[in-house]
Amino acid sequence: MRKYIPDPAGKAPDFIRFKGKTFSKTLNVVNSSVKRSTLSTVCEEASCPNKTECWSGGTATFMLMGDTCTRGCGFCNVKTSRTPDPLDPLEGEKLVQALASWNITYIVITSVDRDDLPDGGAQHLADCIALVKSAYPSLLIEILIPDFNGRIEDIRKIVDAKPDVIAHNIETVKRLTPKVRDRRASYQQSLTVLKSIKQLDADIKTKSSIMLGLSETEEEVSKTMYDLREVGVDFLTIGQYMRPSFKHLPVKEYLPLDVYKNYENIGMNFGFIFVASGPLVRSSYRAGEFYIENYLRSSISG
Repeated sequence: MRKYIPDPAGKAPDFIRFKGKTFSKTLNVVNSSVKRSTLSTVCEEASCPNKTECWSGGTATFMLMGDTCTRGCGFCNVKTSRTPDPLDPLEGEKLVQALASWNITYIVITSVDRDDLPDGGAQHLADCIALVKSAYPSLLIEILIPDFNGRIEDIRKIVDAKPDVIAHNIETVKRLTPKVRDRRASYQQSLTVLKSIKQLDADIKTKSSIMLGLSETEEEVSKTMYDLREVGVDFLTIGQYMRPSFKHLPVKEYLPLDVYKNYENIGMNFGFIFVASGPLVRSSYRAGEFYIENYLRSSISG
């Protein structure tokens, strides 16, 4: 198995660079809608390499509770502060309005961590979900949540809002977690969050994500997948970590396509309903969302 070590300039191998369509009328619609809403998107704040592809396809992942996180993970490009701006009480209504011009049937919502708030912003997120569900009853909602420091009462607020998929990212293998993630996040705490969701409502589908290229071994990745399945995670995405800037953790290696295919096979053998595995795959990933939407709708009709 050949691995690709970053060159001194930090450039990624050509085979993982985006080569898709870079312009469409839809991209302009999405771009205008996002700007009018004044909402943040993870596409922009996290410098996602798939932004142009997703926006051209009519999707964007909105990031709620502002554009500033109270945590500082070594891989993440989102701004950090101990005292972010107060929550916008109209954020849910702005999200509803932003979606009005989009012809979509599945939405992904994410958020920053807000450790400065007593409930981590859980009720605010639940209220936003409720507003979107009321305005668009047939729209399927996936939300990527913080860990809320493991508080079951705050996780319950999200579960009670009844999104169709609740995601929480494990991000990396256990050994690398202290180096990669903020000190307030832990491998076991993330597993506990995902387990708690299923304990509160076994019918809600759960999802997680793993980054590669930080020196993890195949054995460690397989163990992480096994642990995620042990707590009932249904959907998994696996992608290449890409350094947002020289201030962030360096990429240790770029992995070739056959490695991703191997992990996809391992994950499916563990019993995940769906595994999206590839260099440019992110936790919010259009092909994955398409599959998950079809799966959920067939389950409802069946």
